[in-house]
Amino acid sequence: MTGPSSTPTYRRVLLKLSGEALMGDSPTGIDPATIDMMATDIAAVAQSGTQVCLVVGGGNIFRGLAAAAKGMDRAQGDYAGMLATVINALMVQNALERHDVETRVMSAIHMSSVAEPYIRRRAVRHMDKGRVVIFAAGTGNPFFTTDTAAALRANEMDCDALFKGTQVDGVYSADPKRDPSAVRYDQLSYMDVLSKDLNVMDAAAISLARENKLPIIVFNIHAPGSFGAALRGEGLFTRIVEKG
Repeated sequence: MTGPSSTPTYRRVLLKLSGEALMGDSPTGIDPATIDMMATDIAAVAQSGTQVCLVVGGGNIFRGLAAAAKGMDRAQGDYAGMLATVINALMVQNALERHDVETRVMSAIHMSSVAEPYIRRRAVRHMDKGRVVIFAAGTGNPFFTTDTAAALRANEMDCDALFKGTQVDGVYSADPKRDPSAVRYDQLSYMDVLSKDLNVMDAAAISLARENKLPIIVFNIHAPGSFGAALRGEGLFTRIVEKG
């Protein structure tokens, strides 16, 4: 949404965090300092009045697709990956609550001892009460990525935009860490992402966003304050919308 001052303002947004984003400089697992930095940023946004929900990946712990490539049953591997997202969601919840942010973890796979079951209307009520809702276990189904889960939940929650926190400050024509000539895009259309086969989100997620005209904002989650800045339309990021 864009107000009269042309500064983007959002009533409700979904932030997608990959499991890899939680590693920081560690080769695997979870880096407490990195999670705390992200929690500081998310807390500032939530306390400013924007309703926030999150989808967290699990690639820092287990990735079903990689396991399938080594011979593991794909569905079984994906279920293991969903459980990894629950671990990450609990870690993010703990970090946010240290910043005095009330949270709820909602899991697509029922595990009542550690998380609420995902119920759409209950999630909306939590956000209306100012709580940050963390969606875990993806869609609850194998063969769907957490990117697709993010697009799905963002639409179900009637979010104004989907923010994807990555390792770089937007979408590039190639991996900027490997190709110094890679070009960063300020804005793209959904069809640009699909036709150029840009590695930002999987095709199912992009298609779902396109069908529902859900803007996607890609930014560098590792820069302190970057989530809030992207919400205000400041700093470097890439917007993916109907027409680039």
